[in-house]
Amino acid sequence: MCLPKHLNFTEIWEGAVITMVMPLNILEKTMNKRVALLLKDNRIIEGKLIGYDEYMNMVLEDTEETNQGNVRKLGTIILRGNNIVTIMPKSE
Repeated sequence: MCLPKHLNFTEIWEGAVITMVMPLNILEKTMNKRVALLLKDNRIIEGKLIGYDEYMNMVLEDTEETNQGNVRKLGTIILRGNNIVTIMPKSE
């Protein structure tokens, strides 16, 4: 099922209503804010989201990578969407 990106998907399962927030909705709401991304290889990328597309490819600035406790500044990056496992909006 393909829904417009601004809609939530609601499903009724065994009497309970389950509402799922679509990933592009989260990205739209976190534009120009900081996000933390868990990648497939267990790295965490944190930066300010300044762009994305329908494939969840993202452009982040002021980015830091955390890998096994080591933090490395990356600056501005383009991240391919199929590497992302989890998107976590950060509080400012």
